[in-house]
Amino acid sequence: MAFWSSTSVFTSKVPRKILFMFTLSLSVTYLFYSLMSCYNSFQFQENYVYQGRLVTEETTFVTLREKLYSTSSQVYLDEEFIERTATEQTIPVSTVRNSVGIDERTAGWVRAQAATTRAATAAAAGDHEHPEFSTTDSELRRVVNCTSDYGVKKLPQAIIIGVKKGGTRALLEALRVHPDVRAVGNEPHFFDRNYEKGLDWYRELMPSTLEGQITMEKTPSYFVTNSAPKRIHSMARDIKLIIVVRNPVTRAISDYTQTLSKRPEIPTFEVLAFKNRTLGLIDASWSALRIGIYALHLESWMQYFPLSQMHFVSGERLIVDPAGEMAKVQDFLGLKRIVTDKHFYFNKTKGFPCLKKPEDSSTPRCLGKSKGRTHPKIDPDVIRRLHKFYKPFNMMFYQMTGQNFQWELEENGNSPGFRD
Repeated sequence: MAFWSSTSVFTSKVPRKILFMFTLSLSVTYLFYSLMSCYNSFQFQENYVYQGRLVTEETTFVTLREKLYSTSSQVYLDEEFIERTATEQTIPVSTVRNSVGIDERTAGWVRAQAATTRAATAAAAGDHEHPEFSTTDSELRRVVNCTSDYGVKKLPQAIIIGVKKGGTRALLEALRVHPDVRAVGNEPHFFDRNYEKGLDWYRELMPSTLEGQITMEKTPSYFVTNSAPKRIHSMARDIKLIIVVRNPVTRAISDYTQTLSKRPEIPTFEVLAFKNRTLGLIDASWSALRIGIYALHLESWMQYFPLSQMHFVSGERLIVDPAGEMAKVQDFLGLKRIVTDKHFYFNKTKGFPCLKKPEDSSTPRCLGKSKGRTHPKIDPDVIRRLHKFYKPFNMMFYQMTGQNFQWELEENGNSPGFRD
């Protein structure tokens, strides 16, 4: 009775409003601590899942665009290894891809990456302090399998359609540095060799992309394939097309140099370039020369696509001013100018720019050994005749594109140091 009596006296002296506020504050405080406890638990779960994402294949589970940037180097090295192996052994790229197990979905790859992740975590935090991060392979796979896939495979919104030996590989690798670009490393050759396999097959070749990212591929032979414009237009009328062009004479010599490295027994460039050298009859049916008649091929594309959907990159400027050309390409694709001059340095040995990572001290990345071959010396008279042959076609090409690439300035013979 004494207790209730004292309580009654207290409540009668303290206004009910103050008492209500006091009770409410206690409730809010309790709720706050409860939420903090839940957040700590959730944060641990997120860390646990993230460890699983680190060991998944790069094209499927990477969630942050910063990760896309950091993994581009590995992707690049893998593709260069495939191309280099295929070139040296003269076997199909697809065969090399299968033989070296480049498919990152294999269980062995997951196990190796899982071990690396666990070791790194243990070194940083200590297994005895955080035993929850030391997971078995089966637990790790379970976490990965429970993690929803990030990004989807889409048909490309942009394609580098040409031209062969113009600098398409260099352009693609520079674009892959951009976190908003996801591109296939190898050339799919869908619209010229594999069209019968269907769009679903083509889509499966593409990397997974997040919202706001661009899916790309490059196959230089599309530019000279008569059926490619109509087929690409049927897939996507609003697609963006990139064409890397180069002085057709040096492009032809570069093309020949590549073939010569694989087949040393072929005739000389001078023999292949002419039907009758005495009469000065150029053999325009030779593919190395036919590709360089850009106006002829462009005419086919302009039947299906307006010039506003095409962007022409100068192969020469891509060497002397890669950042400047990349700025134009990024603008054309509607991307922020992230790839700039800080990403390049000039390799005097190879004779063209290489990519570097300005934010760390990692080894710079150059194109493989198949790039940078020194061109064979060609008879200056042959060079002069080829420039004369291409001149009217070049003038027509300048008129069609509204750009003057100034290839006529190189008419004074085969400049020293030209490289493949």
